[in-house]
Amino acid sequence: MSAILPPAERLWWKHPLDRVEGTWIVIALVWCLVMFAMMVGWHIWGKQNLSTETYKTTPDQYLQKAQAVVDKYTVRTETEGKIPVVAPPPGADVYLVARLWSFWPIIELEKGKTYRLHLTSMDYNHGFSLQPANINIQIVPGYEHVVTVTPNQSGTYSVVCNEYCGIGHHQMVGRVYVK
Repeated sequence: MSAILPPAERLWWKHPLDRVEGTWIVIALVWCLVMFAMMVGWHIWGKQNLSTETYKTTPDQYLQKAQAVVDKYTVRTETEGKIPVVAPPPGADVYLVARLWSFWPIIELEKGKTYRLHLTSMDYNHGFSLQPANINIQIVPGYEHVVTVTPNQSGTYSVVCNEYCGIGHHQMVGRVYVK
């Protein structure tokens, strides 16, 4: 028999397993089950993954809700583009819009208070990566992602798009302030 020719007996699955092959199959199956259990365990006890709510939306509906929050809670504007800084009360819904190549508005939160952060994209897939915290979400157009957040450290955090979205992708950054 050679590697080029097909096996003499075509019904290979009817042959008994060798002891070594069976051992490796059992080891691989057990390892897969362990890894699956670890994924569930890290999600429940390790607090490694965010539990998000996701709702179907349209750009117009979402933009109306975001504009209402900006109109109600704007405290100042920043940058040359006059981006509003929104400081909602604790427990409020906060809306962040991703579009080519910006995040809008800038958000200001209070340390130790809980907020519901709503995210969506107006045009293409974008990423929401809050640095240096380990929050990473893919933002998809037509879907509103809702994350419950409780900031535990004061500071200035950068929001970075980590999903390539075109030629201005490297400029797509935003800010979150925690007082």
